[in-house]
Amino acid sequence: MTVVSQNLYLPRNVQKAFTNGTRAADGKPGKNYWQNRARYDIHVTLNPPSRTIKGVETITYFNNSPDTLKMLNIKLILNIHKAGAARAFPARQDYVSSGTEIDIFTINGTAIKRREGDFQGTNQGVGLPKPLAPHDSATLNIEWHFEMSVESGREGMIDPSTYFLAYFYPRVAVYDDYYGWDTIIFTDTFEFYNDFNDYTLKVSAPKNFAVWSTGTLQNIKEVLLPECAKRLQMSFTSDSVIHIATSADLAGKKVTAQNEMNTWSWKATDISDLTVAVSDHYVWDASSVIVDKSTKRRASMQAAFADTAKYFHRAVKDGRTSLSFLSNEWPGVPYPFPKMTTIQGFADMEYPMMVNDNDTDDPEFGQFVQDHEIAHTYFPFYMGINESRYGFMDEGWATTFELFMSTQEFGKEKAERNYKGFRVNGWSRGTSAENDLPVITPTTELNRGLGNNSYGKPSLSYLAIKDMLGDDLFRKCLLEFMNRWHGKHPIPWDYFNTFNNISGKNLNWFFKSWFFNNSYMDIAIDKVKDNSKSGKNSYELTISNPGGAPIPFDVVATLDDLTTETIHISPAVWESNEKTAVIILKVKKPVKSIKLETGIFVDADNNNNTWIPE
Repeated sequence: MTVVSQNLYLPRNVQKAFTNGTRAADGKPGKNYWQNRARYDIHVTLNPPSRTIKGVETITYFNNSPDTLKMLNIKLILNIHKAGAARAFPARQDYVSSGTEIDIFTINGTAIKRREGDFQGTNQGVGLPKPLAPHDSATLNIEWHFEMSVESGREGMIDPSTYFLAYFYPRVAVYDDYYGWDTIIFTDTFEFYNDFNDYTLKVSAPKNFAVWSTGTLQNIKEVLLPECAKRLQMSFTSDSVIHIATSADLAGKKVTAQNEMNTWSWKATDISDLTVAVSDHYVWDASSVIVDKSTKRRASMQAAFADTAKYFHRAVKDGRTSLSFLSNEWPGVPYPFPKMTTIQGFADMEYPMMVNDNDTDDPEFGQFVQDHEIAHTYFPFYMGINESRYGFMDEGWATTFELFMSTQEFGKEKAERNYKGFRVNGWSRGTSAENDLPVITPTTELNRGLGNNSYGKPSLSYLAIKDMLGDDLFRKCLLEFMNRWHGKHPIPWDYFNTFNNISGKNLNWFFKSWFFNNSYMDIAIDKVKDNSKSGKNSYELTISNPGGAPIPFDVVATLDDLTTETIHISPAVWESNEKTAVIILKVKKPVKSIKLETGIFVDADNNNNTWIPE
């Protein structure tokens, strides 16, 4: 490891990854980097109003690690619904169900030995009949069923004939180079960590039920009646919003093929998860947008919602704006997937190629929320973030991109007002010790501080480093980090080391303050040496930083004639001394007052930010 990396805390398991050569001190994947993956072939059947969902899957799991695996860890996320499950909240009666019920489970054709109490939690260790050697594969065949819960948050019944399926299939957990098996218990608070896999999905649903899913629909003409199929195909090259299925179409039963059951088939490759929505009364809009100007590649933007929804009639138009901005502005990486679908639900939650959002009568707020969820495309779905341990690596970036989009869509003043209200004030104005826990604290160990550590604080750090490096160098660092780690599993030290490497600067002092210290945002004018009496109109300001966070700020001088002069101070001012900075202010005339303004970096106590000469 290089000297530059050594003054940041490095957990012992992460040290081992660097020693083993799977991570490199320059921020690149190490020469020995590996990750496992799988191929999933899934078929689920549902028949509303029955809430029972039946599934069959074949998983081909590839061990790319250097280790011989004697067991697999299986994630059964829906067991969060079981009575007595460990949860971060009290559960309503209609939240509780029997969870995931395993009917058949074989590995390489051999039925696994089941003990009393197996398959009850959100993790299940399964012994392999034969150890899985490096570069070998195992085939799992699983049949299962579960009962759809009612309004359970991220997944469940939206209404009696509209279901949203998420985390609905048994999956092999991530086995990685720094923790081994991911065995974190899911409590419905923090989020997810998945490998990049290939999926084939079939969903069998009754006639007149439309199905939306992650991936590309393979049999449009088999499941949709000709007119709807034609409209959907047209939308793939259209800049206009096309109504694939209207309320009149639904009433006339003119949307799906009129077989008793239709089987919808989807494919998605090199992606971390998939979700499904099903409804017999949601209208369906679609359009598309060019996301890669060099190749003219388009992405489909779709939305499914109740016709009575207040916001969703503009969801496709707003989604086109989001996809274009993300592809061409920030982060400036062409949208990497073939489509995005927004479903009217209740989660305000992101999934690969899917968004599940509440309705709202405030169209700008609806766009604000949808922007944030679509921004997650890049973190964690393009970059395979371990959200369970390091939630700030995806929520912080989505929050930052959300601000950038809002600024373009609503103007700087409103965007920053929303950003401060939703992302900053709760931390800056809050005084509890939990609010100031280091951002690097694993998400699993947070309670009251989780929201601030995942959203506002990391986002502010990204904005502060952008201010310090300048847009061009910041963009260069960010794009190289994304280029190195998309489709892989980056951890915080890969981010720190990449920015050090690409910027050519030792930024560890900055990372230490923002991520490893119990800091907050608070600066003050300690004293001012007034040199104006000598005719220089010069002032020496001593600025203190009791909060410790290295933030940018403006020094605003109001002059004798009531005009103002402003100088901007970047976070670099705190590099040599994180607690004190001396600034020389030269102005045209004597000042009436000097004030520190911090903008979106909301000062915890701005009563000490102004100086007036005696």
